[in-house]
Amino acid sequence: MLLTCALQGSQLGVTGRSRPKQQLAASNQKHTQGILASLITSKTRLKLLLKFFTHPDAKGHLRGLAEEFGDSTNSVRIELNKLEEAGLLQRQVSGQKMLYQVNKSNPFYFNLVSMVSKYLGFDELVESLLEQVGDLKEAYVVGDYARGVDSGTIELILVGRLHAEVVDDLVGRVSKRINRKIIYRVSDTENELVPQPQLRLI
Repeated sequence: MLLTCALQGSQLGVTGRSRPKQQLAASNQKHTQGILASLITSKTRLKLLLKFFTHPDAKGHLRGLAEEFGDSTNSVRIELNKLEEAGLLQRQVSGQKMLYQVNKSNPFYFNLVSMVSKYLGFDELVESLLEQVGDLKEAYVVGDYARGVDSGTIELILVGRLHAEVVDDLVGRVSKRINRKIIYRVSDTENELVPQPQLRLI
């Protein structure tokens, strides 16, 4: 499944797959994780990519990013400069601060969005939810991952008439496969007020 980032707001559009391809999706996710881990030797650079390419409207300044990541300002500055030089990030002056944000016009933008989504396991999670849990109308990521922080805990809000036992079982299995804790709540109201920041998966 490809997660393609819509330029309107922070919604991630989803295209579905048939059940026989679930194992392939899981295999692709592990392969993508291996590729990113081998290509990106800097943990700080990986944190920046996860932050900016999971949330298209995310912005950050040097000190704020350093505090968020628990890294030195020098290491964050070095990686911000490299990503800017590569055309993946762009910066603008805001008051006395330099704000960084993703460069959506970069030709590799959507490729990186897709790779990061696979790395985090979002594509496998959404595919499994769509195929097994019932009448799922909407799905949102909130909390740390909506802010672009790879904390290890994915928070979901699911909207629809769902089979609770199936959701519990599915979330447990997917959580083990993607090596991240998943917590969720379900609402049967389509006009559910979802907190910001958010990533809409469906």
